[in-house]
Amino acid sequence: MASEEKKILIVEDEKTIRDAVAAYLERDGYIVRGVGDGQSALEEFEKHSFDLIVLDLMLPKLSGERVCRAIRETSNVPIIMLTAKGEVEDRIIGLELGADDYLIKPFSPRELVARVRALLRRAHTEAEPQLEVLDFGDLVIDISGHKVLVEGKEVDLTASEFKLLTTLARYPGRVYTRMELVEKVLGYDFEGYERTIDSHVKNLRAKLGDDPRHPRWLYTVHGVGYRFEASQKPSEGSDAKASKK
Repeated sequence: MASEEKKILIVEDEKTIRDAVAAYLERDGYIVRGVGDGQSALEEFEKHSFDLIVLDLMLPKLSGERVCRAIRETSNVPIIMLTAKGEVEDRIIGLELGADDYLIKPFSPRELVARVRALLRRAHTEAEPQLEVLDFGDLVIDISGHKVLVEGKEVDLTASEFKLLTTLARYPGRVYTRMELVEKVLGYDFEGYERTIDSHVKNLRAKLGDDPRHPRWLYTVHGVGYRFEASQKPSEGSDAKASKK
């Protein structure tokens, strides 16, 4: 089974949708737990360890936004947000809170399963040791340890944010279009992709303390995309390229 006993929490107040999604995921070999409100979601999250969360935006008791925010305070577990809203601004609310992906209702359970596979595969790949460190002085990206240090202090990033940063930082000065970043970071394209990448960049900048008006590392190339630059020279003996431990 591709799932390797992965555990998934489904948070959806509509029982028919919850049961349908659970059936498809269980058929694919995942262990599934489903709840119908935000409060129960946090209780389950505190009691059990999950590899991925499917989270509805509109929930009774506690909203999906509040649940996502609470989870992100302690965990970078992959989150797929479900929403019935169609406006672009509404679609990216979850992404700005730290969700890794979203689906708009009505959606195909098969598409959800495909996105679950992609997110878990990406998380697994990023967790594999690569014995690589990108050292830019005040910013150090420890790929093998899946850690980012800013001025010596560790910064917690989601899987998508970490992938975005490493993608840009591997080739300082190279300009990536938003489409290229979607393909490299998310692995697939979907409607609203430009705003999706913009949301991830916004979150990443906030966590790194990188002011977009006076950037240190992440630069916007207007009308094109983004590039990484090291504003501080790396320490002696490093050439700002990937170095082997």
